[in-house]
Amino acid sequence: MLSRQTVDIVKAITPAVAANAETITRRFYERMFTANPEVKAYFNQAHQHSGSQQRALAGAICAYFTHIDQLDALGPAVEVIAQKHCSLGIQPEHYPIVGQNLLLAIGDVMGPAVTDEVVAAVTEAYQLLADICIHREREIYHQQLAQTGGWNGYRPFVVTRKERESEIVTSLYLQTADGGALASFLPGQYITVRIDHPVTPTSPRNYSLSDRPDVGHYRISVKRELALRADTPDGLISSYLHDQVSVGDRLEIGPPCGEFTLVPTLVPGRPVVLLAGGIGVTPLLSMAKALVHANVKTPLYFIQAARNSRVHALGGEVQELREAGAHVQTRVLYDAPLDDDLAHGRCDAAGTVDLDVLRDWTPHREAEFYFCGPKPFMQLVSRLLNQLEVDASRMHCEFFGPKQELMSPAAA
Repeated sequence: MLSRQTVDIVKAITPAVAANAETITRRFYERMFTANPEVKAYFNQAHQHSGSQQRALAGAICAYFTHIDQLDALGPAVEVIAQKHCSLGIQPEHYPIVGQNLLLAIGDVMGPAVTDEVVAAVTEAYQLLADICIHREREIYHQQLAQTGGWNGYRPFVVTRKERESEIVTSLYLQTADGGALASFLPGQYITVRIDHPVTPTSPRNYSLSDRPDVGHYRISVKRELALRADTPDGLISSYLHDQVSVGDRLEIGPPCGEFTLVPTLVPGRPVVLLAGGIGVTPLLSMAKALVHANVKTPLYFIQAARNSRVHALGGEVQELREAGAHVQTRVLYDAPLDDDLAHGRCDAAGTVDLDVLRDWTPHREAEFYFCGPKPFMQLVSRLLNQLEVDASRMHCEFFGPKQELMSPAAA
């Protein structure tokens, strides 16, 4: 437990830290990558360039400082961090590197306000959080290794099949290179792909598993990340997987990780609503297929939102869910349909997820909601569910960034 003095000091400096949080995290990454370049390989440089990594860390710091005397409230956040760290192979020896550079970054930004007492308090608070994370990560690593076919770190896999799902999404089917057993996973989890790319060597990327567990392979469905400007390249790793990786090639794969899963949160008999925007369909399709395969007859409502048929991925598999019976309903929405999309029945309606759809088509008063997609979609769904007074305990999502961004005015 933290000393009373540490709690008081951390709470006192929290407003100043929050006001400078993103400046502190930008400085932190600059310092760490300069002083300890060996850790750079653990970070997605695309997230660094976009600033999302800095914003996510700033949000995490503010949450920790705000709840410094209510650590139980941080349980879900700790699980997110621990799962992500285990997907990348983070070890206890990395924590002092982070702690030292973070403390120096706070000092750089806040200057004389960072007294010896503040340094001691932040050091104590950081060490407690590090100990909590290290303990949880040790448990996850043990669980990974203990299950049949399980492993830690990276393991060679072979691409056994490659399927074009749309103009921008391609699926890769993966099996162990040594023919050994394949570890199971929870629907909604992701694996880490590590590629020795000539521009960003050993750059890791997390991709949701888009098929149900225990089918003899892992499947990832990768969206080609398109450049926002004509003078910049498309996503390096996604383009590499689309254009350079072929059937028979080997990839280094980390074990399944992630807390955005269906099984631990599923309430028997309660309806499940899955809301997928764009490539966010991947973890939700895994959940839906697993639920249907289990034959538990849980009422299932699946809404898939896409631009149009050119970029609509895995729609055929979503439609196939209906064959499970009347307890499964699906609805496909295109917000920019092509001229013949509606005429050929490629979608159920033009438009996007709105209040009417959720109020009239889903059992919103009792259902568990799982949603995933690009940031504007996530913000929209979050705002709509709050308008429908869906309790936070029934809302489950996967979002990279500070959770408060889900209620950004951009969603309005």
